[in-house]
Amino acid sequence: MWQPEPDWHPLPGGAGPSTLGVWRTALGGRPVVVKRLLRPDPREDAALLAPHSHAYWRREADVLLTGLVLHTRGLRTTAAAVEEDEEGITLTQDWVEDDALPGLFVAMALGRFAGSELPRPRFLARDLLRDRLALAERRGGWSTLARTTLADVAAHLWSRRGVLLDLVDALPQVPAHGDPTRANLRGRHGDDVVALDWAVLGTAGVGTDLGLYALGAREDLEPLVEAYRMGLPPGLADLDQVLLGARVAAVVTALGRADWALSRVAGGEGALAGKFRHPAVAPHLRALQRQHDALEALLEV
Repeated sequence: MWQPEPDWHPLPGGAGPSTLGVWRTALGGRPVVVKRLLRPDPREDAALLAPHSHAYWRREADVLLTGLVLHTRGLRTTAAAVEEDEEGITLTQDWVEDDALPGLFVAMALGRFAGSELPRPRFLARDLLRDRLALAERRGGWSTLARTTLADVAAHLWSRRGVLLDLVDALPQVPAHGDPTRANLRGRHGDDVVALDWAVLGTAGVGTDLGLYALGAREDLEPLVEAYRMGLPPGLADLDQVLLGARVAAVVTALGRADWALSRVAGGEGALAGKFRHPAVAPHLRALQRQHDALEALLEV
C-alpha cells in the first residue's frame, strides 16, 4: 500500500474526492510537492470515471503527462513526474514560491489564457458550473440559505439557474483553469502565471475563470474585468459577455459555498444567525457580500 514518507510535510488543500493528500519534501536538495491520487471504485461514483466530468479523478495526471499547459499563454505549469500503479497516481513537481501576484496582473493572465490555443482532448472538463449546481441539487439546493435574510434572492436565482447556465453556454467557450484561487496562481514566468492544481482544466464561458478568481481577490470585479479584457485577443468577446460569464460564475459559486458552509454548522445548538461568524462560515459570507453588485445585476436577467 502506498504511503507518504514520514518526513514529508503535509500541505493544506488537495480536498478533491480522489486526492489522498499533498506534501512538501525535497529530492536531491530540490524542494518539490508530491500529490497522491487514488483510483476510484467504479461502483461508488461514476462521475469520477467520466472524462468530461469536473470530478474526473485522473485529469491532472493526464494534463501533466501530455504537457498540455507547459507553454500556454497566460497560465502555465511546470514539468512533472507522473508515476501510476494499481492503487493510484503519484504526481511530483517543483515547489512554486508564492510571488504574491497583483490581482490585475492575474486577471490579465486569465484573459490571455482564455485566448490561448489549447488542444481539446477528451479529458478536459465541460459544464463546470452545471456539474456543481447538479451536485447542489442532489443535496437539496440552497436549502440552508432559505433560513436566512437571503432566502428570496437565493430562491429566485436557484429557480433561474437553468436560464443563467444557458446564457453562459451561449458565450464564447474558452480554456479555463477551473479552480483559479490565489493559492493556485502562485508564481510568475515573465508575463505568465505559474499555476497549480489543474484537476478541473477544461472549457467554459468567457469570464468564468475571472468570476471564480474574483471571489478571493482583493480587487473589485469591475477593474478585474477590464484587466481580463486587456488580455483577451481582439474580437473574442465584448464587455457584456465577459461581465455575464464572470457574474454568473461568481454569484452561483458564492451562494453555493455559503449554503454549504452554513449547512455544516446548522445542526448545532442556537439560532442559525448566531453562526454567521463561525470561522468556517464567515469567509464565505464575506465573499458573497462582495458580490452584491453582480448579484443585483443577475436579478435583472
